Amino acid sequence: MVYNKPIALQVDPMEKKPLFHFLPGQKILSLGTLGCNFGCLFCQNFDISQAPKTEPFSFPQIRETTPQEIVQYALKHKIPAIAYTYNEPTIWTEYALEIMKLAHRFKIKNVWVSNGFFTEQTLKLIQPYLDAINIDLKSNRQEFYQKICQGRLEPVKENIKKIYQLGIWEEITTLVIPGLNDSDKELEEIARFLFEISPSIVWHLSAFYPAYKMTDRPPTPFETLKRGYEIGKKIGLRYIYTGNIANFQYESTYCPNCQALLIKRWGLELLENHLKNGSCPHCHFKIEGRWS
Repeated sequence: MVYNKPIALQVDPMEKKPLFHFLPGQKILSLGTLGCNFGCLFCQNFDISQAPKTEPFSFPQIRETTPQEIVQYALKHKIPAIAYTYNEPTIWTEYALEIMKLAHRFKIKNVWVSNGFFTEQTLKLIQPYLDAINIDLKSNRQEFYQKICQGRLEPVKENIKKIYQLGIWEEITTLVIPGLNDSDKELEEIARFLFEISPSIVWHLSAFYPAYKMTDRPPTPFETLKRGYEIGKKIGLRYIYTGNIANFQYESTYCPNCQALLIKRWGLELLENHLKNGSCPHCHFKIEGRWS
């Protein structure tokens, strides 16, 4: 249904994925198709992710775009990376994989934005060509995944572990929803799970806004994100960022060793980058990431 048929194709800032420790300040060519293997009640992109599940459904008229055309566009406009995003790339792995192989040949980076629910076979297919991934860890409770996302938790957690072990750059996003996954206990459990993988794993705490079938809940207060930030720091995570509410202090990167401000951000905009060869210019502490 979706091979060669991107429903969305546009150039984004890298920070929108969100990726904060991967080619900061660079542009990324983003594309997505239709459908998803989850059914999240809060999905911001429900108009494309859930479209094929509605009845009656007719596939929209879309200009076919081949992998060659996508990679050529990136080359022509000097865009250093391609993102497979907007909807779950797992369900269009065949199309994504052909683009990834070609992009890899031309030294263009490949980035997935994923719910993390994919098989070992899928991971083996994309691993040689995947440079970075942002995975949503939506909750630490199977009940949440089953009821709210119509999915399962454990395969997501296993894939987060495997990807880190493979050396692929990985950042994690949790959309914090009032009354559903914003308790101290749950935020502590997520932070501890990530810390046990590595204290350097990047954790994004994003604000929820009412959408799709969850318009009855209020947006996430910034104080909730700040509380999650402090919980993660107390557990020992080095790099935590708040999202969907612009804030200099909690979106910027600091040296874990000397606390110097290294990368200053406002929303999706990178304002200052003081890193020197991936290290703090003051104390020379190596900052984990893929900087070039």
